[in-house]
Amino acid sequence: MLNQLEQKRVYRRGRVTVFAAPKTTTKLCTSIDRQETVKKQRPVNLDLSTISLPAAAKASILHRVTGVAMFFALLFVIWAWAYSLQSQAGFDYVKSLMTSHLAKFIAWGTITVLTYHLLAGIRHLVMDLGHWEELKSGTLSANIIMALWLVLAVLAGVWLWF
Repeated sequence: MLNQLEQKRVYRRGRVTVFAAPKTTTKLCTSIDRQETVKKQRPVNLDLSTISLPAAAKASILHRVTGVAMFFALLFVIWAWAYSLQSQAGFDYVKSLMTSHLAKFIAWGTITVLTYHLLAGIRHLVMDLGHWEELKSGTLSANIIMALWLVLAVLAGVWLWF
């Protein structure tokens, strides 16, 4: 075996194989255009259930997901506003739609997505000011934001349905 400082090159029919201690890299050399293609053998973990993300990472990913969800939720909101402002009949139609369970669920989803995005955005602004950047305080702030979001989501559901 080779130690980390040694490297050994073997030339065979246009292929250069570089042996190093941590990994093997194979370069394919072509004589016409001198392009090199590097193929690295790396372990691939395709089972995403084995990956455990910290709370701060989950909060950050959820902040991005809620941003995308807000875009699609606003399509429904803008349509409802525009249609209800066209005429009295349009307003009555949107009002009757909003009494259905599906419309209430969409409204609840829009409110909860907006609430989380707002809370996580405030958390990110505080982090931009230099606070909550350490591991312990970042994890605590992420957990507080998620817990507060769940409480506010339940309160929004109660407000819409009861």
